[in-house]
Amino acid sequence: MTRARRLLAAGIGLLVLASAPGAAQARPSVHVPQQTEQHSGPAKPPKRGLVAVGTPEGNLVSWRLLADEPHNTPFDLYRNGRKVNREPIVSSTNFLDRGAGPRANYRLRVAGERASQATTAKVWQAGQRDIPLDKPKGGTSPDGVDYTYRANDASIGDLDGDGEYEIVLKWDPTNSHDNSRPGYTGEVFLDAYELDGTRLWRIGLGRNIRAGAHYTQFLVYDFNGDGRSEVVFRTADGTVDGTGRVIGDPSADHRNDQGYVLTGPEYLTVFDGTTGKALSTTDFAPARGDICDWGDCYGNRGDRFLAAVAYLDGTHPSIVMGRGYYAKTMVSAFDWRGGELQHRWTFDSDTPGNEKYAGQGNHNLSIADVDADGRDEIVYGAMAIDDNGTGLYSTGLGHGDAMHLGDLDPTHPGLEVFDVHENEDAAMGVEFRDADSGEALWGVRTGEDTGRGLAADIDPRYLGAEAWATGGAWNSPTGYLRSARGEKISTTIPPANFAIWWDGDLGRELLDHNYDSATGTGTGRIDDWNPETEKVENLLTASGTVSINGTKGNPSLQADILGDWREEVLWPTEDSTALRLYMTPHPTEHRLPALMQDHVYRLGVAWQNVAYNQPPHTGYYLGWGM
Repeated sequence: MTRARRLLAAGIGLLVLASAPGAAQARPSVHVPQQTEQHSGPAKPPKRGLVAVGTPEGNLVSWRLLADEPHNTPFDLYRNGRKVNREPIVSSTNFLDRGAGPRANYRLRVAGERASQATTAKVWQAGQRDIPLDKPKGGTSPDGVDYTYRANDASIGDLDGDGEYEIVLKWDPTNSHDNSRPGYTGEVFLDAYELDGTRLWRIGLGRNIRAGAHYTQFLVYDFNGDGRSEVVFRTADGTVDGTGRVIGDPSADHRNDQGYVLTGPEYLTVFDGTTGKALSTTDFAPARGDICDWGDCYGNRGDRFLAAVAYLDGTHPSIVMGRGYYAKTMVSAFDWRGGELQHRWTFDSDTPGNEKYAGQGNHNLSIADVDADGRDEIVYGAMAIDDNGTGLYSTGLGHGDAMHLGDLDPTHPGLEVFDVHENEDAAMGVEFRDADSGEALWGVRTGEDTGRGLAADIDPRYLGAEAWATGGAWNSPTGYLRSARGEKISTTIPPANFAIWWDGDLGRELLDHNYDSATGTGTGRIDDWNPETEKVENLLTASGTVSINGTKGNPSLQADILGDWREEVLWPTEDSTALRLYMTPHPTEHRLPALMQDHVYRLGVAWQNVAYNQPPHTGYYLGWGM
């Protein structure tokens, strides 16, 4: 992991010396050293993820380049048994089969290797595919409120060890609540699906887990290195696993007359990814303790959770669970070893010497080896925790709603964080910092609650990721748009929602939604930002789908799920009977390994569903001029 960063930094150093800062860069076909997942035991490499998408020009066929393969690995592509490429494909991992029709069947091989395993694919029409869902039946809560279900956050992992990804989906009842609002909620369910819609299992969290964005953060990851992902989240009395077995006391009801759950046991459970069976359960940490210690006594601040995967020893993945960020802040780490959950450490802002870490957490977090010691750290908003559970730094800028971590500025050594802050008295409401030391590289004193911010390379005139934040309401078209080095670009800003690698260049596009305030729903869209006109240009409107999480306009998931290195998107259909999977119809000349084999990106997909969702970023610089 550390070696990959050093190799990349050396290459970037040559690029910076040869290029004037701010100059537009060429579009090379690139191959970047990757940070791959490590395990204590062997894990199967992913399959090629071969996929064919119908376009007006023909069929766009794409596949994965694996991280351990040479840059120029040659491929041959066959349509209905006949090779379609004249020469081996060595400069990209996609092929536009011009004039080919919807009935084509494709087969891919590594050229010249008779023993190489072929992979096959049929054509998707219109660049999308519906994955059928088994929608739970609605009900009526104890306060007489009827509710139904809507598809919400999702994550992916290889649940059955076949080299392909499956989906884990959270079902949200229509009477789910923010922690600040009283009221009973319907039960939360988690389902697992194959990409063809086959349901593998359903877990019911029970009446003692409240429904809402801050309560259930679930992790899908291979924690024991057997090649199959487990699923981990907080459980309680009455949770029913995928085999029908009940965790704890099935008759217990710990809800108070406001619908909050402030008493009763809390558990942490590891579930088998293939069957949904509970494999191990232990007491949840950070523990609730006295609910009033968290900043209020009614369950708002004390029941806000975050979760992530981190390689705290540099080799094995650990489970990270966080509780609280407005005031008291605690983070606990667990290992899944030998079939047992083992508590590793707990960080507590109430511990003497840790006072400066109170009130510094975000509604999101990021994981990376920020100090280049080969072990991951937890960047928890305006603070960071070292791999051993001790505080690394606190900026003191306070709570925020959005943050982004990656190699955002290739001229600066290591990784960077872009963070926005809620406190109007903060010295900087918009801040771009060194991820290791916490030192601000640049910032803006906004004097207001800066609620939305995003970092992505959207302007080839400036080297590195641009960073911007709203200067008012969540959908404000004005705010603060800066280069990675802090140069002011404009007060006109793009939407500050998600960024996605979609159209084939090395820059990122914008994932947002058309929001209808009258109905409280949005329709997903993908746009390109034109830095000359300072306007968006639409590339995709996902008609018939809905965004999730209200004005935040998130997809259920954005990740490199299939095909080449570009990202796919999952949005629920309007009636939540399916997840609609969208894949880019645009060819690309650039060859990169699968993003899911980059360490920082893969861990970003694992935490994407947490609280206020954010897009994943890579641990190396992926953008114009790389």
